[in-house]
Amino acid sequence: MLDVSDTQRVNQPGREEGVVRTDAHPVEHERPEEWGWHGEMGKWGRRLTIIPILFLLAMLFGNHEGKMEDIWLIGFAALLVILLVADARRRKNAWRSR
Repeated sequence: MLDVSDTQRVNQPGREEGVVRTDAHPVEHERPEEWGWHGEMGKWGRRLTIIPILFLLAMLFGNHEGKMEDIWLIGFAALLVILLVADARRRKNAWRSR
């Protein structure tokens, strides 16, 4: 227990009881947007994801002879397409979608 005359006990909702100095204020909830970015890219980010997909598929037409490169390029392009479709499905079924 800390019983110093220049401190006071405060009850913080959702937290344990704390001890705060007299000239200070208790810790308050801070929204993540206030100290860092936690948002999504938005509709333009989703639309611009098509550009890397097109670049990956355009690299199929090159001077390489093996098919291993083609498999990797198609795999990465398919992964991006799957992520776009999953995001669209998640947003369609979301309670709050932007």
